[in-house]
Amino acid sequence: MKAVVYEKYGPPEVLKLKDIKKPVPKDDEILVKIYAATITSGDVRLRSSDFPPLFWLPARLIFGFFKPKKKILGHELAGMVEEIGKNVTEFKVGDSVFGTTTMLNTGSYAEYICVPQKWKNGVIGLKPKNLGYHGAAALPVGAMTAIYLLEKADLKSGQNVLVYGASGSVGSYAVQLVNQNGSRVTAVCSTSNFEMVRSLGAKSLLDYKKEDYSKSNEKFDIVFDAVGKTTKAKAKKVLNAGGTFVSVKMLTTEKDEHLKLIKTMTEKGTLNPFIDKHFKLDEIVKAHEYVDRGRKRGNVVLDIA
Repeated sequence: MKAVVYEKYGPPEVLKLKDIKKPVPKDDEILVKIYAATITSGDVRLRSSDFPPLFWLPARLIFGFFKPKKKILGHELAGMVEEIGKNVTEFKVGDSVFGTTTMLNTGSYAEYICVPQKWKNGVIGLKPKNLGYHGAAALPVGAMTAIYLLEKADLKSGQNVLVYGASGSVGSYAVQLVNQNGSRVTAVCSTSNFEMVRSLGAKSLLDYKKEDYSKSNEKFDIVFDAVGKTTKAKAKKVLNAGGTFVSVKMLTTEKDEHLKLIKTMTEKGTLNPFIDKHFKLDEIVKAHEYVDRGRKRGNVVLDIA
């Protein structure tokens, strides 16, 4: 099978398309033929080992100090079950699935992957029926992160919420979730993305290049940092008494219940992935170069099959 492999940290050029052995599922695993994956900011950080100083050493210890332990990147996927292990009871051959590769020894930049039917760190489930594989692949990481952090912030109907970095993957889902919950969204992004975030449900718009949100006269119940580029200290200046700051820098947990909620909301039409660009597997270097610029909107999809 074809897969994108990297043997060392560095620029996009370290990613190489190779032929490797097709995996065989263990007794508790499913073999998924991958139709689509995504290029996330997490993939880019792992490829370059570009971690904040406080996290650089722990990240290297987890992911490989001198070279990457996980040779194939890719945090999320959608595809079809081609084979199942003898102990698998939750899936059958032919099921269309979507999910993550969190803490597995391989990622989704490949034509096939073996995934446990259940494991501690990641999730896999039946794909939303109304979405193709490319849309479904863009859902799990961003949407689950948004759900987890909004639950942590105890989002309630009627609140006033500011989403910083509203045009990214996590931000685009956060805007939709807050809007669907009956709360008001102020989106912080660049002017070029105003139309996009307005279409997702944002009511007020701030261009971070022109306005400092922390100097706003408006007060918020929640400040949601969707890109890890603002601080609690700044957020406090615009938070109501008892208001909450949450950030993608916080540790999050993937839950089966969240993946099922995403499926339900998507099938009802209340949550949708925003796809910025598509790239083919043999365009992986170009895809990473694009995401490296830090200007992607929503999600960037890798078309595999």
